[in-house]
Amino acid sequence: MNTQENILGYEKLPRLLRSFAVPSIIAMLVSSLYNVVDQIFIGQGVGYLGNAATNVSYPLTTICLAIALLIGIGSASRYSLYLGADQKDRAASIVGNGISMMMICGILYAILIEIFQHPLLTAFGATEEIMPYALDYTRITAVGMPFLIITNGISNLARADGSPKYSMTCMLVGAIINTILDPIFIFIFHMGVTGAAIATVTGQFFSCLMALRYIPKFQQVKLKKSHFGVHISQWGANVTLGLSSSLNQLAITLVQVVLNNSLTYYGAMSAYGKDIPLAACGIVMKTNSLLLAVIIGISQGLQPIIGFNYGAKKYARVRKAYRLAIICDLLISAVGFCMFQFFPRQIISVFGSGDSAYMAFAVRFMRIFLFMILLNGVQMISSNFFAAIGKPLKGMVLSLTRQVLFLIPLLLILPLFWGLDGILFAGPVADFSAFVVTTLLIMKEMKHMRKMPSQA
Repeated sequence: MNTQENILGYEKLPRLLRSFAVPSIIAMLVSSLYNVVDQIFIGQGVGYLGNAATNVSYPLTTICLAIALLIGIGSASRYSLYLGADQKDRAASIVGNGISMMMICGILYAILIEIFQHPLLTAFGATEEIMPYALDYTRITAVGMPFLIITNGISNLARADGSPKYSMTCMLVGAIINTILDPIFIFIFHMGVTGAAIATVTGQFFSCLMALRYIPKFQQVKLKKSHFGVHISQWGANVTLGLSSSLNQLAITLVQVVLNNSLTYYGAMSAYGKDIPLAACGIVMKTNSLLLAVIIGISQGLQPIIGFNYGAKKYARVRKAYRLAIICDLLISAVGFCMFQFFPRQIISVFGSGDSAYMAFAVRFMRIFLFMILLNGVQMISSNFFAAIGKPLKGMVLSLTRQVLFLIPLLLILPLFWGLDGILFAGPVADFSAFVVTTLLIMKEMKHMRKMPSQA
């Protein structure tokens, strides 16, 4: 067994989690900043209709990230498990097939968006006023979807290979380029949402180049041409372990679609109209995505630690690593809760100004919808934990609890009685319900793991 050769098997857990999670957090924050930076500059240069346009096109990005996680997390989880079991040739084959899968799926997804973008944007809640902006933005960002899938996928593999800093650098390069080009295209060349889209794709392209450079640099395995190919059995196994993380993203997409359409429907019956609730929702969700990026970063940093030690049968170490990640999550979520509850107006103002009705609704939306954000990360980390130990079914169940089993039904039922307020209160109710289910499943799994024969 190679646990003494790989730091995942013997390094102190706080130091190990820090070294893997911090670069992962930075990488995820950078990834989220693509959309947040666009939202800020579009809000300042175009107005809240431009923000609403990026909001209705955002589900296309979350679907893209779902594909990237399906392949990237699935491949990385299997890679870690086989490294822990000291089966390096099998691990190399997983990497090669995973990269081939990223490229093929990325190209197919971009083609589908270009063909069906108008009906997709309509389904995502675009109104007549918002549609022209949304089409301009989506036509261009679709080109960058293959780059985004490849970058995120290889970044997960690089992290599992013991190179979290390289994974972070891949994302950082693109974000810097995007942030520099956004104001140039929007304010100097007056290109509006088109300029923001071009800046985003340009950044994604250079991030992808950085990710591809890592292929010959894998440390734990040596990749050969024979490892790359289309092996359906490998693809299926990768998908199985990446399913919980991917379903979580797809569930977020489905929630966004239901949320957008509910906001426009019930907003039309209120004093706010259709467009203000949609624009305000976009700001709140993008802001929350920064906090979620930190939590996902912790979860991704935890994945190779959990996977390797579970494969090496070091179960006590697995339990300690999970507990440490949860403590970090709760501390960070507490900071986010305070920001959302006490400084919502200041946060929303960063994304541009609007009339008093827009600001009032956005502040109320942020405070109520994100009230239980303190508990949200526990479900996300636990879902990926089950995937990392090779139990994707439990991970999949947890991925579906908050968004599909609780939030979507609440979004459909509560507004029947309380209108727009019902949409706002659906968020915290769903968060608390998902936390209860997660706690029960994790307690059962930890009890089972204590009874398993462990290797010292």
